[in-house]
Formats: sequence, structure tokens, C-alpha cells
Amino acid sequence: MWHEENNALRRSFKFKDFNEAFGFMARVALVAERMGHHPDWRNVYNTVEISLSTHDAGDVVTDKDRKLAALIDSLL
Repeated sequence: MWHEENNALRRSFKFKDFNEAFGFMARVALVAERMGHHPDWRNVYNTVEISLSTHDAGDVVTDKDRKLAALIDSLL
């Protein structure tokens, strides 16, 4: 579940292994590129941590972040 912390939407995702985590990141990258809105993220083995905020709006959470979060959830 996404939670708002320090002016960002954050969520951690766990997968079976690195291959599944990396595949998920590739799918997210395609969606983010189409939106022109890119996540801050971190990957360690089977875990992907994502942080979303809108830099153009002063590094706060906007509807753009909520839309991307919903699209990311749809990729699961």
C-alpha cells in the first residue's frame, strides 16, 4: 500500500527473485516514460522501493504522482 511520507508517495514491492523485480521495473519504466514522470527508486535483489513526488511542483505529491502510483499498481 502506498503511504505519504516526507512529501512523497512511497511503497515497497517484494518479488520472488531479482528477475521478477527487474521485469517489474522495466514495465514501470515504460509507463513512466509515456507519462513523462519518473520515479525515484531503489532495487536490491527481489525488493523494489519507489518514491514519487513532482519536482516541478516543489517536490510535493500531486495528482500526477497519484496517477502514476495507480498505474504502477495495475502492473502487479
